[in-house]
Amino acid sequence: MDIITQKDEIEGYINKFFKEYRIGSILSESNFNKEKGISTVFLLKFIFKLVFTGKNLYRFLQTEEIGVAKDSVYRFLNSCRYNWKKLLLLLSCKVIKWITSLTSEERIKVLILDDSLYSRSRSKAVELLARVYDHVEHKYYRGFRMLTVGWSDGATFMPLTFSLLSSENEENRFCEEKAGLDKRSNGYKRRVESTKKATEVLFNLLAEVTNYKVAAQYILFDSWFAYPSIIIGTLKYGINTICMLKDTPKIFYKYNGKDMVLNKIYNVVRKNRGKAKILASVIVELGRDEEGKLVKGKIVFVREKSGGNNWLALLSSDITLSEEEIIRIYGKRWDIEVFFKITKSYLKLAKEFQGRSYDAMIAHTTIVFLRYIMLSVEKRNNEDSRTIGDLFYHCCDEIRDIKFIEALLLLIDILTEKLRRFLYLPEKKAQEFMSNFISSLPLFIKVRIPFSLCES
Repeated sequence: MDIITQKDEIEGYINKFFKEYRIGSILSESNFNKEKGISTVFLLKFIFKLVFTGKNLYRFLQTEEIGVAKDSVYRFLNSCRYNWKKLLLLLSCKVIKWITSLTSEERIKVLILDDSLYSRSRSKAVELLARVYDHVEHKYYRGFRMLTVGWSDGATFMPLTFSLLSSENEENRFCEEKAGLDKRSNGYKRRVESTKKATEVLFNLLAEVTNYKVAAQYILFDSWFAYPSIIIGTLKYGINTICMLKDTPKIFYKYNGKDMVLNKIYNVVRKNRGKAKILASVIVELGRDEEGKLVKGKIVFVREKSGGNNWLALLSSDITLSEEEIIRIYGKRWDIEVFFKITKSYLKLAKEFQGRSYDAMIAHTTIVFLRYIMLSVEKRNNEDSRTIGDLFYHCCDEIRDIKFIEALLLLIDILTEKLRRFLYLPEKKAQEFMSNFISSLPLFIKVRIPFSLCES
C-alpha cells in the first residue's frame, strides 16, 4: 500500500493499469457485456478504486458525483453470466508474460496452492454459507474455504485462480444455493464446484492453469494436501511437487521394500553428524500413476529452528534435485501467505461488501485479486531496474566501461609513478616510456583510453 500514497495519483495508476493490460478487451473475452446504461469497464474500475479512496460504497456515492447508482453496482456484482475466473486468468497470464521477459529462463518458476478462511462469521442468510475449519486457529467458523492457486518467480506473486468452497456435507451448510439458475451459466457451474471435495477442485484448478500454459516447473503446497494420491495426480499435468509432509499414522511410504509411516522412516535412516541443518534424505516409493508407472519421491529431513530433536520433512517428486535445492524452492511458498495477509488486512477481502449471493462474493474476491496484481506490477516497476527496458542494458554497459577505464588509468598512473621513483627517470623520459607502452597495447584497450593520455 506504500506504493500509492497520494489520493490524486490513484486515478492515474488505475487508468494506466487498465490501459496497459487492455482490461476492456479481457472483459469482452470473459463474457462481460453491459446489461443497462453503464459499461462494465466503468463499473469494474469504480469498484476497483474504492479501497484506495478510504471510503466505503455508501460514503463514496454520497460525496462524489460520478453518475453511478448503488443498484448498478450490485447488479454488476450479482450477475451470474460473467466469467470472473477467465478474467483473472487472462490478466494474470499477461502480467506473467511481462515478468518472465525480465528474468532468466533458468530461474525456477512455481505454482503455489493453499487455502485460507473466507470468514462470514456474522452472516446467517449468505448463499452456500457453511461451517468450515480454520487451520490457523483450530476452530470452526461460518464462511468458506478459499482454495487458491498462484504463480511466483521468487520476487513477484500472481494469483491465478481460486474457488470459494462451501461443504460437500449438506448438514454443514447453513443455506443452500439459489433456485432457478440457468445450468449453462458460469454462476451455476461455480456453485456446483463449491460443494465438491477440495481434492477434486484442486485438480480442476490445476487443469484451468495448465490450459493457459503458465510456465512453472513445480507446484508447492503444505502438509494439508500432502497425500501420495495428490502428489501422483499432479504429475499428469506435467508438473512436479515439492511439499511439506505430515507426521501421521494414516499415510505410508514404501522404503526398503516395507510400508512405513514418516516417523518410522526417520528413526531407521542414518542421520548426518553434528548440528547439521539437513539431517538426512531418502528415496521412497509413493505408488503408481494411471499408466502403472512407479512414482518415487525424495524426502528431506530438516532440523527445526527451535533445535533439539524436532524435525520437519519435505518431499519432492523430482528425485534429481539436491536437498539444498528442495529447501530453497519450497521457501517460495511463503509468497502466498503474504498474499493472504495483504488481501485480508489492506484490500478488504470479505469485508468491503456484505452481499448475500454467491456470485457477489466471487466477483468481489476477483476484484480484490486484481488490486493485488496492480500493486505487484507497481512494486516490480519500482524495484526492478530491468523494467525500464533497453536503457537498463545500455546503462550497465556504460558503467562496465567506466569501471574498466578507471582501473586502467589507475594502473597507468601507478606504473608512471614507480618509474620516476625507483628508476629515477625524468618526467620526459617517463612520459615517452608510457606512450610507447600504450601504443603497444591491443586496439580494443587503446580505444577506451582517453585521447589526451595517448597523445601525452
